[in-house]
Amino acid sequence: MERITMEVCCYNLESAVNAEDAGADRIELCANRYQGGTTPSYGMLEVVRKYIRIPIFAMIRPRGGDFLYGKEELEVMLHDIQMAKELGMEGVVMGVLRKDGQVDIEVMRRLIEITKPLEITFHRAFDLTPDPMKSLEDLISLGVDRVLTSGQQSSAYQGLEVIKSLVETSQGAISVMPGAGISEDNVLQILQHTGAKEFHTSASGSRPSKMQFHKNQVQMGSDEEEYTVDIADGKRIRKFREIVNQLEITD
Repeated sequence: MERITMEVCCYNLESAVNAEDAGADRIELCANRYQGGTTPSYGMLEVVRKYIRIPIFAMIRPRGGDFLYGKEELEVMLHDIQMAKELGMEGVVMGVLRKDGQVDIEVMRRLIEITKPLEITFHRAFDLTPDPMKSLEDLISLGVDRVLTSGQQSSAYQGLEVIKSLVETSQGAISVMPGAGISEDNVLQILQHTGAKEFHTSASGSRPSKMQFHKNQVQMGSDEEEYTVDIADGKRIRKFREIVNQLEITD
């Protein structure tokens, strides 16, 4: 019986602890949730590694926005990959595109060379490429371990058919990992329909801040509630695990 791998996206130590305790198999560690995830700090990587035993993949993304990077940004990425290696991460998550939206094979090859022997996930930059099948072939030729994708739609559920085609086309040469909008209500259908053997979720939740004094008329540059803390919800992660275990038993 093959175990379905559950990767949980985490933006702080509390989330990582929740994810491990609730049965996650792997953590994608990021900063800047509202920019779609950027590279976490040295301190975050070091401390999360100290407390977490399951594999941690570090996001390598120097900024939010698109995935066309300049020379200086690529230099930052190279240094961040070295940081992730030195701090004991098991993998990195990254992706670089050309002006025409194609996977930048030349730049990716350079990044991959310095990343070895860590595992490599190509993130949802994949969903912004013009031809998913060509992009899949490019990633296989580069030796990337997996691709995180919503099937070039806003959510994995909407991109079911493309994800299924990617899984079938890959023939195991690369792992196709559905992600984006995966919930307890749709994870079983997504996995059964696509044949994917791993999935990615943020299992989003929040808790009230422990601050007693609130000054609600002052904002710190965010539209989000200042006195709540965003976390990966352990209860949701346990529910995911229970649901996915049913599929594992059935298979």
